[in-house]
Amino acid sequence: MPDKVAARPSNWNLPNALTTLRILLVPLFGWVLLMDDGQDTSLRIWAFVIFTVAILTDKIDGEIARKRNLVTDFGKLMDPIADKALTGMAFVGLSIIGELWWWVTLLVLGREWGITVLRLWIIRYGVMPASRGGKIKTALQAVALCGMLLPFRELTGQWEQIGTALWWVSVAIMVAAVVSTVATGFDYVREAAKVRREGQAAATTSSS
Repeated sequence: MPDKVAARPSNWNLPNALTTLRILLVPLFGWVLLMDDGQDTSLRIWAFVIFTVAILTDKIDGEIARKRNLVTDFGKLMDPIADKALTGMAFVGLSIIGELWWWVTLLVLGREWGITVLRLWIIRYGVMPASRGGKIKTALQAVALCGMLLPFRELTGQWEQIGTALWWVSVAIMVAAVVSTVATGFDYVREAAKVRREGQAAATTSSS
């Protein structure tokens, strides 16, 4: 038993540092995005750059954690929370500046934070890691949000039609992301019920 405890990776590692960095980038990203007044497209481009860098840290920290056996309970819990904070800011910010319908933002955030609360409630029975479907949902959201962050609809002249087409592509991806978001929400509810049952069963066995 002591050897197993000693072998557990420390929370002070590079993947967790990248997760923390992603959280710290959220307010900066939000500030740059909300500074957009429709006149200076460079702010939207900078918001896109910050968002992309933050999203890439999600992919990088996961790969490093798995490759170097640095997966921790902190990472499993905080990684999806960092993702939700970042994408949540993007959804809200885009709705505020009029680039995304509010009903989409409210539906997605209701699901995202509902599942986050569920994770925190179920943690007494066990940590519920991100599922494959959840990762696909996150990827779809990221691509759709990147498309909507870029000022495609503000392009003029010979680029106007291309910009409009790219915006509609982003909308189509957003539709897929919303469908995936709702579907995986039900999956997580079922998984939470399973974790709770297994946790209660283990507690009953140990007490007896």
